Amino acid sequence: MDLNAPEPVISPILGKVPSGIYILTARHGHDNTGMLASWVMQSGFQPPMVTVAVNKSRYLAEWIQQGTCFALNVVAEDGKKLLGHFGRGFDVGVPAFEGLQCSEHETGVMLLEEGVVGHFVCEPKHYSESGDHLIAVAEVVDGRTISESSPMVHIRKRGDTY
Repeated sequence: MDLNAPEPVISPILGKVPSGIYILTARHGHDNTGMLASWVMQSGFQPPMVTVAVNKSRYLAEWIQQGTCFALNVVAEDGKKLLGHFGRGFDVGVPAFEGLQCSEHETGVMLLEEGVVGHFVCEPKHYSESGDHLIAVAEVVDGRTISESSPMVHIRKRGDTY
């Protein structure tokens, strides 16, 4: 086994790791925003925990490190509209939820109400760096199912890009 395999050899198989598609939403002060996230995993039962990876270059990574609660909205198979809306990203202060049906959680985090299977609200507990990403370990403190639709699943062509 070549433990020093070049990235072009590794990239195709890493791309075959399936993931869900989520819209991570967060509020920090008066700013409320959202972004696409795909590297999410349940990581504990009691209490219910998840991990999420956020590129360190995104301001949301800093917000989460500061303890900002966030929500993970589970995109449904028929929620492709959300990919186009959140795929471009938003600068701080730019309205991210215009034209979308949303509700506000008691934490101030926006919850999407259409195009999603449901959502869960998370309180970050621990952090770790993983290359160019921040891994947040968070406790799920609230959540609900909105639809019995299947969640969207994503398989990439390559493991070195989203």
